[in-house]
Amino acid sequence: MSTALAKTAAEEALGFQLPHRRMEDWRWTDLRQMIDKPYPPRQKVQAKAGEVERLVGASIFASVAATRMVFVNGEYDAAHSRLANAWVESKSELSDPINLMNVAFATDGARLRIEGNVDTPIELIFVSTDAAPRTVATRNVIEVADDASATIVETHLGEGSYLANSVTEIRVGNNARLDRVKVELESHDAVHLAHCHVIVGHSVTFRDFTLTTGAKLNRQDGTFRFIGEFADAKVSGAYLLAGKQHADTRLVVDHEVANCASRELFKCVMDDHARGIFQGKVIVRPGAQKTDGKQSSHALLLSETAEFDAKPELEIYADDVACGHGATSGDLNHDHVFYLKSRGIPEAEAKALLIAAFVGEAFDMIHHDGIKAALEEFAARWLTEHRRKG
Repeated sequence: MSTALAKTAAEEALGFQLPHRRMEDWRWTDLRQMIDKPYPPRQKVQAKAGEVERLVGASIFASVAATRMVFVNGEYDAAHSRLANAWVESKSELSDPINLMNVAFATDGARLRIEGNVDTPIELIFVSTDAAPRTVATRNVIEVADDASATIVETHLGEGSYLANSVTEIRVGNNARLDRVKVELESHDAVHLAHCHVIVGHSVTFRDFTLTTGAKLNRQDGTFRFIGEFADAKVSGAYLLAGKQHADTRLVVDHEVANCASRELFKCVMDDHARGIFQGKVIVRPGAQKTDGKQSSHALLLSETAEFDAKPELEIYADDVACGHGATSGDLNHDHVFYLKSRGIPEAEAKALLIAAFVGEAFDMIHHDGIKAALEEFAARWLTEHRRKG
């Protein structure tokens, strides 16, 4: 008897089998069940007058990043960009479902090579305008030369129903620094699938932060490889989820060489029936002595129906290392709420202050003050809209 799974309508449209719960890495995010409509790929969509300007203007970094590249419905938009696009097709050795879909369907993306010290943040904005359901796929390749430094912001936002597939490949050269900040503000009727693959060289400083707050269904993978000694990488993120939103992050930090340090910190806030998942793995290869690798994920559940799942893993093949992991979830500390109320602060405001402080720890890894301030302002607005009453 055949055990092949019958194709869903979404799989028929895509021509791909979607990941499902029988696959260990996808057991909490069964795309076969969760993607409930077809999203045909490579559908040309013409934006209506004023749509792009309005959506680009909604970027929370509009006043911070003077240099930007704009992609509308998967295509580079020169009229709204302030940096020429030099994208070329990139083959990839990654074989995960998100990347395979991207290789098949990507229509455009950013190709950047950073040389020297770039002081002004560069923003890559990916906009999907309101139209019939479809798949929008983009692939980005970023190379940071030896001794160079830059800050890159990636913003994803849109309207309507669509599946956004984004893959970003990054290589950071020796003695270089890269700060990357990603904000996912997709439509609440969208699906966001992404994979960021990073390779860091000798004596690299790398900082990566992701804010996840849009899309009804979100899955983001991250793969970080250390191939040069004395590199330092900090990967952080925050969830701000409400309603029935579902967000799943899976990170693999691979220490292939000795004397490197990594930190992973995710602070996740879920309200209503939202569900958040964090899967983090630190691998220490044979010979990667003096590795210092730690990961932690912490969830704040603002309702009894919100849910958080964590799967921390350590895979260590060296004996002289300092590695650890931790995960927590729970409600606000009622003693802290009571203390603030006793100082004359209304309960709703007291809760908002505590939530902001909880999320703010993840923002602390961001180097650029303007970007950090923009994120804090956005989080404050979200909390005003979603904080619990009474």
